[in-house]
Formats: sequence, structure tokens, C-alpha cells
Amino acid sequence: MAFRKIAALSFVVLLAACGKSGIAWHATDITGAMPALEFTLNRATDGTPVRGTDYRGKVVVLYFGYTHCPDICPATLANFAAALQKLGRDANGVRILFVTVDPNRDTGPILADYARAFAPQVEGLRGTNDQLTDVTRRYRVIYSVTPESAGHPYEVMHSAAAFFFDRNGRARLVTTNTDDIAGLTSDLKQLLDM
Repeated sequence: MAFRKIAALSFVVLLAACGKSGIAWHATDITGAMPALEFTLNRATDGTPVRGTDYRGKVVVLYFGYTHCPDICPATLANFAAALQKLGRDANGVRILFVTVDPNRDTGPILADYARAFAPQVEGLRGTNDQLTDVTRRYRVIYSVTPESAGHPYEVMHSAAAFFFDRNGRARLVTTNTDDIAGLTSDLKQLLDM
């Protein structure tokens, strides 16, 4: 009888460690807790409108930041670029969408060059104030831009969450720490294999 209780308890602990989906993720499993990949923004490369549904069939990571960010944004994108490199040819099935929260300074050419510097799968997106407000509210991303004024420098603040979506556009994972390249690679690979 004691053996059965121990076995049952071990099984429960094992399931809890695997998250809601039964898969051992490195990022936090948010399956069913966040909305699907949906937005309307513009590609930095040419200004054409793009919707979240245009990325169906790809694993997508949605990340908000800005090109003048001194540390977190470039480190996060560099970590994703390293994970993409580890994926090899499978990286073609992934898109990292870098949405600027500072569209006044991040013009299309600046954002496109910045994104392209990390990996071909990193795409810069920008939008109008209304579009940016819509997409940040949808994914509960907080940001603020304070223009320069007497005695106060230009300042941008933003959440550091990266949201992972499966090939069907369902929100699956979120992380605020991308330092574990092996973990990022594993999560992207598992999403690609679903």
C-alpha cells in the first residue's frame, strides 16, 4: 500500500514538472492562458502590412523592444540567434518577431537593419500608436516612452517577455530569461516537432 502511494505521488510530481501539456519545457507553459497570434503591424523592410495569421505554419517568438536598448534587447535577440544557429536547417521554420515600442526613432530602415544583423529569421515590425497599443494590450506588455526634456534624457521602458507560438498560432510558452541557449533550442525544437 505504501509503495502505491509513493508511486502515485511520484507520478503527480512528474506530471507537474512537465507543465500543462505533458511536455518538459524550459520556458513557462502558457497553453490556453494567452490569446492566439493576432495583430496588424507593418514590416520594417518595406512597410507592408502584416498580420499574425500570415505566420501560420511557422513557430513564432514575439518580442517587444527597441533598437537603442543598451542591453536586454540585443542580448535577448543574440540568444535567440544562437538558438536558431543550433537548430540548423530547422531554423527556417521559426520567425522571431521584434516589435518596436519606440517607432518614432525606430524607422523602417533602422529597424530592418537592426533585426537583420541578428539572423535572417529575425523580422522587425512597427506600427501606428493604435496598432502598438492593440498588440501590447493583447499580450499584456507594458511599455512607456518619455521624450527628452530639460534635465531628463529620452527614456524607454518595456516588459522583457518573449512569447512563443506554435505553427497554428496558439500561445504556448513565455520567458523573461533567454540565457539558457540549450533550453531555448530545445523548446523551439519541440514546438517545431508538434
